[in-house]
Amino acid sequence: MKQRGKIRGLILVCGVALAALCVTLPGLAQVSSIGEKQMGPVNDKPSLLSKVTIDQHLNQQLPLNLPFVDEAGKAVTLGSYFGKKPAILALVYYNCPMLCSEEMQGVTSALRMVHLTPGRDFNVIVVSIDPTEGPALAESKKEFYLKQYGKPETADGWHFLTGPQSSIDALTQAVGFGYVKIKGPDGKLDQFAHASAIQIVTPEGKIAQYYMGVEYSPKDMLLGLMEASSNKIGSPVQNILTYCYHYDPTTNTHSLIVARIVQIAGAITVLLLGGFMLLGFKKDIGSSKKV
Repeated sequence: MKQRGKIRGLILVCGVALAALCVTLPGLAQVSSIGEKQMGPVNDKPSLLSKVTIDQHLNQQLPLNLPFVDEAGKAVTLGSYFGKKPAILALVYYNCPMLCSEEMQGVTSALRMVHLTPGRDFNVIVVSIDPTEGPALAESKKEFYLKQYGKPETADGWHFLTGPQSSIDALTQAVGFGYVKIKGPDGKLDQFAHASAIQIVTPEGKIAQYYMGVEYSPKDMLLGLMEASSNKIGSPVQNILTYCYHYDPTTNTHSLIVARIVQIAGAITVLLLGGFMLLGFKKDIGSSKKV
């Protein structure tokens, strides 16, 4: 009986710990993604992050005459990819050390489960917000994500663009994509503070839907593309932003937070606690049978 009581007590403690963890993890994720707002007024951080936004400009016509350069070094306009098919639009920068790669992996992962074909049914248009990046880098990124997607025959449906600041400004303003350039200690451009989102665009070049974050539902993406193909405009979504920027007040430097570490650590803890609770229940049942 004493042993059973100890086991029940231990299980209760584990249950409380697990509940506390479930409450704490969302808070940790929030601190990881919007750490600027949690740390108070250190230097210019609040005003900086206030410019990092995604304003949902549904039914906004994109400026299709904007000049860009594709991954092959060919001069194109944004309108080159519209007229007949909808598109998935992603605004990133190719040298982004964290969030942009997560976003693009989220796109390719979701598209693997969408029964539509890039190039035939829709286009994927990725545009760099960094005017210093060029076609060679864009080409390497296209090769990488096309390999991730696993269907090299769809290469004609993937477009990785670079362009001048004027084109970038016009496109980001039309999309409602607010970002801030960050300079390193040497005064040179170091990174961009930005949020993560992709847009579904109609064949006419109008924004039909926004998807926030770095992981996307294949079902929602399929529905968004099908509706956009008929020039149907969707509804606003909850504007929960995932930032690709963090300020370290202890060193007065900008750094990135790898939120995945928090998620993995939390998942391991949950698994361990769950396994321990299961083991406790088995012991408790075994003791009951003996009695």
